[in-house]
This record gives sequence, C-alpha cells and structure tokens, in this order.
Amino acid sequence: MAETTTRPRRRAYVRVVMVAAALFTAWHIFASFLWIAPYSASAREVVGQERLSNYMIPMFGQSWSVFAPEPINGDYRFEVRALVNGEETEWVSASDVELSMIRYHLFTPRAGIVAMDVSSQYKGAWGDLSEEQQEVVALNYFKADWEERMASALGAGGNDAVEEYMQQERRATAYATQVAIAIWGDDVERIQYRATRQNIIPFEQRHDPDAKRPGIQYSPTGWRGLIVADGQSQEAFTEVFRAQYERMNKS
Repeated sequence: MAETTTRPRRRAYVRVVMVAAALFTAWHIFASFLWIAPYSASAREVVGQERLSNYMIPMFGQSWSVFAPEPINGDYRFEVRALVNGEETEWVSASDVELSMIRYHLFTPRAGIVAMDVSSQYKGAWGDLSEEQQEVVALNYFKADWEERMASALGAGGNDAVEEYMQQERRATAYATQVAIAIWGDDVERIQYRATRQNIIPFEQRHDPDAKRPGIQYSPTGWRGLIVADGQSQEAFTEVFRAQYERMNKS
C-alpha cells in the first residue's frame, strides 16, 4: 500500500498575504477598467469619481488616446509664476521641468507627466464654461474664501460644468502652489498659472515644408490664493522638483 503524504498547511500570515494580494489585484483591474472604459458617470459612481481619480492619478493614469480614430494631436504645457515679497516672478514651465525627468530615460517616473495631465484636465473644464464664466475665471481671486466667491460668481449649484471646473481649479491651484513654493520658497504670497495647448501640424499638411503649427491656445486665469491639499507633501515635492529644475537650468 502506497504511503500518502500530506502537504503542510501554509502558515496563517502567508494565507493572509495571499488573500490581500488577490483582493488588491482584483481592485486594481476593476479600477483600471473603469478608468480606461468610455466615460460613464453611473459606472464610476460605483466607487466614487474622486476616490477613483485619487487612486489612478498620477501613478496609474492611462487612456486610449494614442490610438485612432482620435490620437493625441497637441501638446499641453503648464506654466506658473508667483508673487514673492511683493514682486512678480518670471513664468516657469512646470511641464518642461517634469518632461526633462523622462526624456532619454528608459525607466521613466510617472511623476513626469503630472503637469501635462493637470493642464489637459483643467483646459478641458475651462473650455466647457461659457464666455461669461471664462471672463470670471480670468479675474483675480486670492483673498479669504476666494473659492466660494468664485463658485458663486460662476453660478455653481446644479451646474455640472461649473462643478467640474471648480474641481480642476482646485487641483491646478494646489499643484501650482507646490511648484511655486518648491522654486521660490515659503515667501510666496499668491500664484498664477497658464494651461495651454498647441496642436501639431495637420496630418494632410505633413509633407508641406512651409506648414506651421497652429497658434497656442490659452485659458486665461487670474491670481489665486495658495492651496495645500490633504496628504500633500511639500517637502517631498520640493526635493524632487527643485533639484530637477536646477539641473535643467544648468544644462
């Protein structure tokens, strides 16, 4: 009679780790599916739009926009300046600083595309506003309760375009705040940013030696008060961003 062998049971902590890994993998696949699938508010509300965005951006953000029929056909930039001790600084392209982290590098950090994503999302939300609302956005808002006053001036309350814009406004302002403090220090009093897009030469003109790229599209905004988002590490951001900014300017 053949002897039977019994496989030793895995230890409890091994089983816990395996279950946790399986659950995390299932969540990541589900979240990625919701993110890259055609937009559906009802589907994303299963986990919540804000929760999904916080998980996917900036480390896992992706889309199908590199493929036909509507591939990426323009460049986004995000520029920041600040008021420091009563004096205006020069404009600094945060997107150029970040892109220098990934250009000519085989293993590129996902942090190198944050500024472009902020610019793209912001400009899209800005474009959905009416001309009158865009004029409001171009005004200065930096004193106490400026976000609430801007939302009121835009006509918030049941207006999806305004609500989306205010979300992107807060995100862009928080990011611009990080950039400004990283470059100019703690004496920054207020900030201003420009989210721009410039289309590439149209495909049908690709062989025309005299073809020129279309002009830059701006989304004018006024001066803003500083915003520090929850969970935001200024120290960690400054350590990475400022070092890359100085390295780029020396080259």
